[in-house]
Amino acid sequence: MKENHTYKVTGMTCNGCRTNVEKKLNEVPGVTASVNLEKGEAEIESDTPVSATDLQDKLDELGGHYQIHDDTSSEIKSHHEHKEELSESGQYICPMFCEGKDKIYDEPGRCPVCNMHLRPIEKVDFNAPSHQDHKHHKPVQNENNAGKYYCPMMCEGDKVYDQPGSCPVCGMNLEKIPDTNLKVEYTCPMHPEIVQDHPGNCPICGMELVPNQVTEEDDQHYKSLLKKFWISVACTVPVFILSMGDMLPGQPVSQVIPYKVNAWIQLILTLPVVFYTCWMFFQRAWTSFKTWNLNMFSLIGLGAAAAFIFSLLAFFFPQIFPAELKGHHGEVHLYFESVVVILTLVLLGQVMEAKAHSKTNSAIKELIKLSPAEAILVENGKERKISIHDVKLGDILRVRAGDKVPVDGIVTEGDTSIDEAMITGEPIPVEKSIDDHVIGGTINGNHEILIKAERIGSETLLAQIIQLVNNASRSQPPIQKLTDRVSKIFVPAVIAIAVLTFILWNISSVPSSTALAFSNMLAVLIVACPCALGLATPMSVMVGIGKGAKNGILIKNSEALEKLEKANVLVVDKTGTITEGKPSVSEVVSANDKFAEKDILQIAASVNKNSTHPLAQAMTDKAKDDNVHLLDVVQFENISGKGVKGKIHHMTAILGTPRLMEEQKVEISPEMRKKIEELQKKGNSVSVLAIDGSIAGLVAAFDALKKSSVEVIKRFMDEGVEVYMFTGDNQNTADIVAKEAGIKHAKGSLLPEDKLKGIKDLQESGKKVIMVGDGINDAPALTQADVGIAMGTGTDVAIQSAEITLIKGDLVGVHKAFKLSKAMLRNIKQNLLFAFLYNVIGIPIAAGLLYPSFGILMSPMIAAAAMSLSSVSVILNSLRLNTVKLD
Repeated sequence: MKENHTYKVTGMTCNGCRTNVEKKLNEVPGVTASVNLEKGEAEIESDTPVSATDLQDKLDELGGHYQIHDDTSSEIKSHHEHKEELSESGQYICPMFCEGKDKIYDEPGRCPVCNMHLRPIEKVDFNAPSHQDHKHHKPVQNENNAGKYYCPMMCEGDKVYDQPGSCPVCGMNLEKIPDTNLKVEYTCPMHPEIVQDHPGNCPICGMELVPNQVTEEDDQHYKSLLKKFWISVACTVPVFILSMGDMLPGQPVSQVIPYKVNAWIQLILTLPVVFYTCWMFFQRAWTSFKTWNLNMFSLIGLGAAAAFIFSLLAFFFPQIFPAELKGHHGEVHLYFESVVVILTLVLLGQVMEAKAHSKTNSAIKELIKLSPAEAILVENGKERKISIHDVKLGDILRVRAGDKVPVDGIVTEGDTSIDEAMITGEPIPVEKSIDDHVIGGTINGNHEILIKAERIGSETLLAQIIQLVNNASRSQPPIQKLTDRVSKIFVPAVIAIAVLTFILWNISSVPSSTALAFSNMLAVLIVACPCALGLATPMSVMVGIGKGAKNGILIKNSEALEKLEKANVLVVDKTGTITEGKPSVSEVVSANDKFAEKDILQIAASVNKNSTHPLAQAMTDKAKDDNVHLLDVVQFENISGKGVKGKIHHMTAILGTPRLMEEQKVEISPEMRKKIEELQKKGNSVSVLAIDGSIAGLVAAFDALKKSSVEVIKRFMDEGVEVYMFTGDNQNTADIVAKEAGIKHAKGSLLPEDKLKGIKDLQESGKKVIMVGDGINDAPALTQADVGIAMGTGTDVAIQSAEITLIKGDLVGVHKAFKLSKAMLRNIKQNLLFAFLYNVIGIPIAAGLLYPSFGILMSPMIAAAAMSLSSVSVILNSLRLNTVKLD
């Protein structure tokens, strides 16, 4: 009979800890353990009684970070007493370094943060990961987490949330973890009310049920933000016109609308922006101050709140303000327009960010769609359709011509050719016969085959690629903006100056000192309002993205340009990236005087005109380009995976691989074999043409380099950027292409995970990597790279995985994007300089620094002008990006 017992576990700080503890406990013979992080408990089920000491000893293999407690067990108590070791130096430290590696205690005890036992410093591994390192665990990707939410900054480690919202620590919007499984439901086309999760027949009419993919709900967060943005715009435009209209000649607004009515309209239109559409910014600002994680929201909330409060006081209690701050008619200038403009601009940025996030998981969705929904099971001589989720290891499955291979398996019957471009990126189908392996999601050619399921579910190569993309997309934490880093110093400094201003003015002997103290304190906060600071980055990014679009560079993520500027390694795929992506005839060789090269091409193209093979297309395209007339073919036969056969007039023509010639008893002379080897060593695919049983000639096809590739690669190398080529093609071809392109580092025969590992290895050596590719096989590497760039001529998945897409599918665009990133980063730094320069000048004046000597106070109008001027300077400087030459 099984025994169940609950133990307390301390020292766990995140789900990564929980996973490690649970895994270790389950290694104890006869034990089944389930660990709950929130409760800090371990449920132990065992066939025989298990000693608590044995459990603790197993956990100690993790480095002494975790303790398992049983308050009723004297055995475990004595065990822990034994574990409390004395330090020879009299110094102790938390082994998790919760308070850093410099926090030393003079006495043994427990860590005040994680409650773990302090250990002698002589016995602690100072190279072990700290508590802070645990914060960077990514959320564990499994079925339980799919559809849940996590903070992209990993503030609480890999903690996930059931509902969308904001992170309780940093205030950032929680992001959704996508599902990695294809969800399919089966319905009757005649009776749509019949819905089930497995294949079958309609119980009403008997028709076979049709599979339909279950679509996800629309991104409600993006839709909500977009709705709020348009409401903000509708309120902001009239407020701006009412407030700034009198700056036009003749003061047209005040001539029509009295001050009081104008002010009431501005207030009424400002309220929805502050308390509805943009209220979340104030909540995030409050969170940032509570947790002291100061960021742009701290600045936005502080500045907008100061301007709003000042405007309310100025509107309802103008009498408390000194005369220096009043206009000709005793009114105090209102700042409602500053409030709504600042908040609406920030909301626009949030809408753009939400739109980008809603597309983040598109690559995974596209990959999931590649997986077939059902398979044909062959059992006891009978066939039936089953859901892909019901396939078991060892099942025999029929794959019909043109169908997708359901799972990874091995061919047990039949010959065919499989289009594996989604995995390898190579355009030429691969021949498959008995005992050859096939990959789930690839497309079968013209013949049926039977396969035996070897890997199913999450074990298939396609599922692993999906997981790689998913994990890589989560492994890149959001880049910390320069403005956020500066905010940690700037925000406290502004607050300190504002408080000091209030104190000094309040204790001064000037008339109305309290009113002046309050108004000057608000003036400091208003002039420090980060309007220009908030515009500095988005304006440059907006112009930069527009400039890129005009040059065929589509940028999904504004951070991509920022990261691109720092890159020092360029990794390129071969097929479709530095090469054309489709084979073309490179050479035609005649074997004798009977047939000229033009005759060889004419016959080869003619016999191939009914074939859909890429090599066949290359030959027919070549014939078309050379104005070669194609001949009629009868008795055409497609010899799966090997070649074609047919009759042209009185001749029997066979075109295919050397292996096909051997099977057809066609002898290949030593000279021809040598020529075939020479062509293959140059990276060609060679087809042999035999007429009436004798070799007539050879047709070689090669995936040629794009004309611009060599020049662009040289430019990058001249600018100090290392260039690597990663390809799924064989190493010989890779070396040949690399040599032609001038690339020093080339790696061939790489699977998707090999490319991903190659990127990681480069990053671990301190490199900042740009990855350029066009195939599904490139998707994980594109996502893992610091910047992924996809060719617009490539697959949808590659495009969705990359942060930048080149419409023309040319490496020239990569270099243009590289130059654009450098120009944009330089422009952003100039904008930040302008923004802070105005603050440095404006804040002391607003605080009243010039009043003792010159009697000058900064009126709200001057503060508004300063803020406007700083914003205008930022906008004008950003527009200079349009003049940058990228060629």
